[in-house]
Amino acid sequence: IDPNALKLAVNRWIVGEFYTAADEVSRAITDYRFNDAADAVYHFIWDVFCDWYLELSKPLLQGENPGEIEETRETLGWTLDQILKLLHPFMPFITEVLWDQTADRDGFVMLQAWPGDAETWQDDDAAAEMGWVIKLISQIRSVRSDVNVPAGAKVPVSVIGASADTARCVDAHREVIMRLARL
Repeated sequence: IDPNALKLAVNRWIVGEFYTAADEVSRAITDYRFNDAADAVYHFIWDVFCDWYLELSKPLLQGENPGEIEETRETLGWTLDQILKLLHPFMPFITEVLWDQTADRDGFVMLQAWPGDAETWQDDDAAAEMGWVIKLISQIRSVRSDVNVPAGAKVPVSVIGASADTARCVDAHREVIMRLARL
């Protein structure tokens, strides 16, 4: 995919997060800090990709806008391919099987270009926007937990005196905020 062609902030954010993780893994492997490399891969896969990107992308994939659905599917597939490349030094047999079985490909994953060497790409605006959304959802979940609100209960939230940027961000991500914060 061409990161510059992506329109949705969530997709631009995950590409930037991936390149950050790939650089961290590359640096750790170069420094023979294999535990740090494995930790960086683990953190990206579980804490960023699984915990947040998959959840943030579900409303887009279930939506009605064909352009958003296609862009999110392409980004999701690209990210999964890149994850297999990052995991390969740590789990070579598993990643080779998954590489072979997940698409019609020629060649092995071990012969693919290492991700992140050619280019490092980052979208600071998308990172700030998605960071704000993630922080908001996390804070709402924390308050719900602190005051013992049952998991299934839907609670109202009001945004008062918001700046133009905050109002735009809330409007752009209203569905995912409502869904993930259970509002």
